[in-house]
Amino acid sequence: MASTVARTVAVVGGGLSGSLFALKLIRARPDFRVLLVESGRRLGRGIAYGACSPQHLLNVPVSRMEVGLSPGFGAWLSGDPAARAAMAPALVESGGDLKAAFAPRALFGRYLQAHVTRALTGGAGPGLIAVRGEAVRLDAAGGLTLRLADGRAIEADQLVLATGNLPPRAPGGPGRWVYDSPHFIPDPWAVDALDDVGAEDPVLLLGTGLTAVDIALKLAAQGHRGRTLALSRRGLTPQVHADGGAWPSFLEAALPASPLALSRLIRRQVAAAEASGTPWQRVFDAARPAIPAAWRGWTAAQRRRFLRHARPHWDVRRHRMAPRVAAAFHALLASGRLEIAAGRITGYRATGADGSDGARVAPIEVDYVARGGGARRFAAAWVINCTGPQRDLSRCGAPLLAGLRESGLATPDALGLGLETEDGALVDRSRRPSDRLFALGALTCPSWWEIVAVPEISVQVDRLVARLSRAERQAPDSHPLAAEDFLDLGAGI
Repeated sequence: MASTVARTVAVVGGGLSGSLFALKLIRARPDFRVLLVESGRRLGRGIAYGACSPQHLLNVPVSRMEVGLSPGFGAWLSGDPAARAAMAPALVESGGDLKAAFAPRALFGRYLQAHVTRALTGGAGPGLIAVRGEAVRLDAAGGLTLRLADGRAIEADQLVLATGNLPPRAPGGPGRWVYDSPHFIPDPWAVDALDDVGAEDPVLLLGTGLTAVDIALKLAAQGHRGRTLALSRRGLTPQVHADGGAWPSFLEAALPASPLALSRLIRRQVAAAEASGTPWQRVFDAARPAIPAAWRGWTAAQRRRFLRHARPHWDVRRHRMAPRVAAAFHALLASGRLEIAAGRITGYRATGADGSDGARVAPIEVDYVARGGGARRFAAAWVINCTGPQRDLSRCGAPLLAGLRESGLATPDALGLGLETEDGALVDRSRRPSDRLFALGALTCPSWWEIVAVPEISVQVDRLVARLSRAERQAPDSHPLAAEDFLDLGAGI
């Protein structure tokens, strides 16, 4: 390793995106000083692979979780005794095929954490250095000075934002007083979020997507027996993975095309696949590599129409459940303990019951109109926000992101999906891409659309590592990502 530091790169966020980028950058440039800034104590895990329980599984098989590290995920699972024991149910399900097994999410978190821990160095020289703290402000008048909540200041040549999924925002609508009450759980992934939920308490889940599935299973695993209602506008739930079959790529040849034209094409392909005995899931897998290019080819109006009308249907088919997760979820539905409803909340009312006498109570009555008509009421002890991560950074109050927005160094997109970027570089309010400020992962949804899955994030990380590894600062690459950049992404997310 070189004795002098060629460049200092600060990475804010120690989850998947930030940790993978830091590991690959220091491998490509051992003369760099890479500072991995994370407030949590476990690097590499983030929310997705840290705030999870044993029943939470990866949504793709082991073979699709390889990210270019050595040892690979499959090899690590085979070589770690505790991991092998935790994989036993998954291997039973997959018939002993490790590559096809759906592993517990926490194992992938342990795997990444092990890589980061092994790569860490100390001192002021080059290498990967962990900085435990919360980044709250960036001063960029001269050099880059990253301020931490504890008063420390970090000097860097370049900064990479890899903050991952942000906690959900409270939904809009009537009766917003409930969001300030102690019976509202704003972030279901907070460490103590579900600690006070009693075994018989009736629970309302706002949302019916993957977060609602995870929380319903987590509640059941900790002994919850009370009635649970999961409510969303359409009442759509994630579909399940299916093994077998293959389908050729087809979307690339149709580009550029409108969302409506592509939706019709995908439906025709699904019908053809099912007629041939091929699972419809293979059609979505075949379309996956071309999605970023399709998204970039749409106008703002087309993107808005897609988000409003087609996105919910796309999401439940694209972001699927592992078979064992689906089985447990459907068992909850069959038992009657969990109900899925489509509807719109019209109001909340406090019942005045507070449970001070030790009786089981439902302090909140929730009125909603079911899809298709009909007023309904549900009495809840807890309202849990399962609407998914916050995306609209025009209203985000996180200190670092809000400061970048207000200073004009970062620009939220008009559709509320994240920050404007060009080849990973933050775009300022004058529409100029930076050569010092970059972003990875969920923050970059406006440019990529599909950028929450491991394979896409790995492609994005490799691209940014290649750019920042160069001796001279480079302008953004004008070459748009094409389907060939996403070869063999495989099934699911």
